[in-house]
Amino acid sequence: MNIFDVIGPVMIGPSSSHTAGAVRLGNLALAILGEPIKKAVIGLHGSFAQTYRGHGTDLALVGGLQGWATDDARIPKAFEEAKQAGITISFEIINLGDLAHPNSVKFWLTGVDGKVCNVTGISIGGGRVCVTNIDDFPVEFNGEFPAILTMHNDRPGTIALVTGILSGQGVNVAQMKVFRKQKGGLAAMIVETDQPVDDAQFYAIGKLPHIESVRRIQLG
Repeated sequence: MNIFDVIGPVMIGPSSSHTAGAVRLGNLALAILGEPIKKAVIGLHGSFAQTYRGHGTDLALVGGLQGWATDDARIPKAFEEAKQAGITISFEIINLGDLAHPNSVKFWLTGVDGKVCNVTGISIGGGRVCVTNIDDFPVEFNGEFPAILTMHNDRPGTIALVTGILSGQGVNVAQMKVFRKQKGGLAAMIVETDQPVDDAQFYAIGKLPHIESVRRIQLG
């Protein structure tokens, strides 16, 4: 724990979990999509669903989807700014199940160039967050490091090929997690790195055997 875990983030209030965390979740969802938002359907679960208007969670999420920081003075006018930018926003109350964290949100996003994705995340407190699902595939990461996300066929050697490209260019892996639904099926891998992955490494990873897709995830 560091001093920022104690005093909380610099932010537009009133709540670190319901506003600062919500901004950060919007930031991560935008980074995962990989292009500016054209349309967003935002599903709120639990405490987020019950208090989102009073705590400004809706404003914070929309601000985050526009790439704003937690202390951006425009957050109270996030809806107006989104409308001016041509972004269509709608909210739904959803139920992610009894085991879901009470501060949970699911984004269904469409980008200006046609990319689509859905992202589920939770706000843990103190502005800290965790992405728990991307395109209905379970994952776990918090966005504190630059990252790449691969969707790949679960085959021997695939992970080594990815990390080999990174190490060959001096990129240090901070941490790595692999998720799969079943042996031999589709798997997801989050590789968090100390340095951003450059274009050459990114495209090389995308061309590897058994790699179905690769995304770079980096907050500004």
